[in-house]
Amino acid sequence: MPTTQFVIFEPHDCRMSSWFDRFQNLQTIRTTIPSSGRIRRSINASIYWAEVFRTQHFDIFESFHLPVPIPPGTKTIFTLHDVRHFQVGSNLLNRCLFQFALQRAISKSDVLVTVSNSMKRELLPLCCDTPIRVIYNGINSSSFMAKPTPREVSAFRVKYKLFSGFLLSVGHLETRKNYPRLLESVALLRSWGLNYPLLIVGNDSGELSHLESMIAALDLRSLVYIACGLSDLELRCAYHLSDLFVFPSLYEGFGIPILEAMASGCTMALSDIPVFREITQDQVAYFSPTDSTNIAQVIHRVLNSTSDQSRQRSYALNRVTQFSYSRLAGDYSKLYHDLLA
Repeated sequence: MPTTQFVIFEPHDCRMSSWFDRFQNLQTIRTTIPSSGRIRRSINASIYWAEVFRTQHFDIFESFHLPVPIPPGTKTIFTLHDVRHFQVGSNLLNRCLFQFALQRAISKSDVLVTVSNSMKRELLPLCCDTPIRVIYNGINSSSFMAKPTPREVSAFRVKYKLFSGFLLSVGHLETRKNYPRLLESVALLRSWGLNYPLLIVGNDSGELSHLESMIAALDLRSLVYIACGLSDLELRCAYHLSDLFVFPSLYEGFGIPILEAMASGCTMALSDIPVFREITQDQVAYFSPTDSTNIAQVIHRVLNSTSDQSRQRSYALNRVTQFSYSRLAGDYSKLYHDLLA
């Protein structure tokens, strides 16, 4: 939409303007709103948006965070990726506050956008008359398809002490990612005489110390590695060098690492949850995320089935093309035009 002027309001502690340097029709404005701290962010946001809406007018205003600011006389889109605060590890107060803010945001928005049909089904009971539009997440698959050079591979192996094949799991270190069950499955595999190294890639969201204690208790220090703060290149190396991508989450609204693994040509073993089956169309291997034995069995089966691996890779490289950014942009362009019409 080159004739449309876009404005992105960025947190005061996150620089986003460099991401969009080549676009002449896009402006970034730094706000006083922090990117973290729920109470502090909410207070700053209420003051900041009141001033913005007094002085500026937009045809469409889109928000990705709660609470949603509602500009008067403007079409409003609320994009929601998941409702994790209703799920694993959330206390009653957080659930109540989240539900209040969520229902208010939905009722005052013109359109609710979410990222999967599984999420749409979860949200339907909360939506009343607000229409829901499903727009899948996207990926620049060519960046993950590009194989790292031998020098880049060597540097990665040395840095993370990974000199053989390994299992790979990617995602922030938090409760819903279900890494403890994956650690139990690695320990179980070892008890069967099968030593499969595991690399977990993700930044700490409160679970790192617990996982490190569990690795020590299970005597898995020589088999399990946790890597935080990887560069884009290091993440590509991890995908391309892994023998199997394992995603044991208990709950997701989508699952972007699945797209990254697809584009990298990985074989996959995933939690048997609706959104993962939706993204992969029932074409990969699935396990019960609450059953460590089943996780171990599926990992072992896929690693020892060359036909399964070949079929998965062929399917994945074709499927991931359906999540291109050009398709994502087309979906949003249609949404904007429909909303203004």
